[in-house]
Amino acid sequence: MKTVRIIPRLDVKGPNLVKGINLEGLRVLGKPWNFARYYYENGADELIFMDVVASLYGRNSLVDIIKKTSKEIFIPLTVGGGLRTIDDIHNVLRAGADKVSLNTAVINNPELIKIAAEKFGSSTIMISIEAIKKNDNNYEAYTNNGRERTGIDAIQWAKQAEKLGAGEIMVTSIDNEGTGRGFGIELTSMIAKYVSIPVIACGGAGTVDHVLDVIEKGGADAVSVASILHYNFVAQYGMGDDFSAEGNIEFLKRGKAGFSKIQDTTIDEIKKNLVYHGISCRFDEQNLEHQEAG
Repeated sequence: MKTVRIIPRLDVKGPNLVKGINLEGLRVLGKPWNFARYYYENGADELIFMDVVASLYGRNSLVDIIKKTSKEIFIPLTVGGGLRTIDDIHNVLRAGADKVSLNTAVINNPELIKIAAEKFGSSTIMISIEAIKKNDNNYEAYTNNGRERTGIDAIQWAKQAEKLGAGEIMVTSIDNEGTGRGFGIELTSMIAKYVSIPVIACGGAGTVDHVLDVIEKGGADAVSVASILHYNFVAQYGMGDDFSAEGNIEFLKRGKAGFSKIQDTTIDEIKKNLVYHGISCRFDEQNLEHQEAG
């Protein structure tokens, strides 16, 4: 039985953690370091940091955050956004990342996957596929954080990425991302069916059962979650910092810690639900027994 990983995703714009819907309408939620440390202390298996505007500027600005995080957080860190060359990949790995997430650069130059896998190892290379369902029921891959069409079939691209040496694939349904309606199970299951490397489902979780569904029905090997964790964190700990000069903070100022379709939850609650349904994951069994006894 495979052991499923739960991976918080932290989308970063400048110094702030942000969250949008369908990869748009980004809201400032807080400082990424505070969220990362909390998730590490509460059972995250890995963390994903994505610079969500990096592709617009052709650079990744997460090096300082990764340097700080890797010194105090001892789980695998994946970094993505704006990584276009072997040197870019080398820089974030040297800063403390364990893996990189590639999308735009490898769509434009698929051979970069092969070169990077040969230099750094396949286990270091994660390919991010962001896709939208078309009228003909096929899925098209997008780049630049879901902004640009490619005309490339997402399923065929996943198969090609594996052949070129990718170690795992993260699948994001742009239609579902940030909505709380659940993951793109059809898209996830189609990719999982055609590749043998691990598939990470991303985008759309609104309840703990959505995580269970994409594992049982979508064949996901790992699940990346954001809103259901972030809004819970904000509800408990608030803004924590002075954001008066930074970005769209109306969401936080109104004290709205979530919205109707998203169930605030924790990593512990997600994993407890998985264990209850017979899904293997890294979980503190003593903690489970204590909760059930209580």
